[in-house]
Amino acid sequence: MSTSPEEEHPVKAFGWAARDPSGHLSPFNFSRRSTGEEDVRFKVLYCGVCHSDLHSIKNDWGFSMYPLLPGHEIVGEVTEVGSKVKKVKVGDKVGVGCLVGACHSCESCSDDLENYCPKLILTYSSVYHDGTVTYGGYSDHMVANERYIIRFPDNMPLDGGAPLLCAGITVYSPLKYFGLDEPGKHIGIVGLGGLGHVAVKFAKAFGAKVTVISTSPSKKEEALRNLGADSFLVSRDQEQMQAAAGTLHGIIDTVSAVHPILPLLGLLKTHGKLILVGAPDKPLELPVFPLISGRKIVAGSGIGGMKETQEMIDFAAKHNITADIEVISTDYLNTAMERLAKNDVRYRFVIDIGNTLAATKP
Repeated sequence: MSTSPEEEHPVKAFGWAARDPSGHLSPFNFSRRSTGEEDVRFKVLYCGVCHSDLHSIKNDWGFSMYPLLPGHEIVGEVTEVGSKVKKVKVGDKVGVGCLVGACHSCESCSDDLENYCPKLILTYSSVYHDGTVTYGGYSDHMVANERYIIRFPDNMPLDGGAPLLCAGITVYSPLKYFGLDEPGKHIGIVGLGGLGHVAVKFAKAFGAKVTVISTSPSKKEEALRNLGADSFLVSRDQEQMQAAAGTLHGIIDTVSAVHPILPLLGLLKTHGKLILVGAPDKPLELPVFPLISGRKIVAGSGIGGMKETQEMIDFAAKHNITADIEVISTDYLNTAMERLAKNDVRYRFVIDIGNTLAATKP
């Protein structure tokens, strides 16, 4: 006999969840496990709203499990730690990103790349080691194994820092791995949304020259003046793109819609790298000639391991990098999702869970 989400575990919890692919979010009573000896429990204060939350509540990718409680950019204050926890103590500010588990025995896990573990466990809509479904951060509290807890430096604001747990690590990891973090490199960032605007900030902090590539000419001033990019290209303007041909060492492509990559390959120098971090729901067309004629690489990258995520947060704190956010109350969530679907946000919604969730309890 299956138990209800509310009776599954000993600790009562409350959040907002979708019950079906309509994606409508509403108040949801459920439960979380008691604090194990390696677990950290924390009161959720803020949670970022990621584009994948929207895809998940609507089952766009086909593997959503309902009821689905999203949120994987979760930050708050530690309320309880297990007897073997060494990393944090009660009162510390912490976060949980996209992962809450992995096998810890495969090659990827051994290399601190839990994000590429074949048995990785996502923060929500995934099945945990104990067979129960995971629930995310649109909720009053969170519990996770300390391996998946990120310490927040004192000078890192929790609201602006929350989106770095997904958007930040998604762009930081490929910049580092593909050698695009060396000062003096010329980096292109495609798309100026939740991921793109953070990518500009990280690339600039690494000492790169940054060109933003967008379909929207209206974003030019924002990119140059507010985010500190060095130049701006309208991807549909063939003259502009032609003039910039062969100038970039690497490109981080954050666009999640289907789009042509041929024009982007033309911007790369010989040995240039185009790294895809957006996830279009249909295959992109890959022309081979431009790759052959410049020994160019098209690659993909997905979030990062826990060690690198901590490194990213520490780097961001040192360089005062946060996401540009619009803080919302919990009861605004469905409107926020409608706006997110239309890309009507600069650049990340963050839910003020600490001050607004309790008021929505039935």
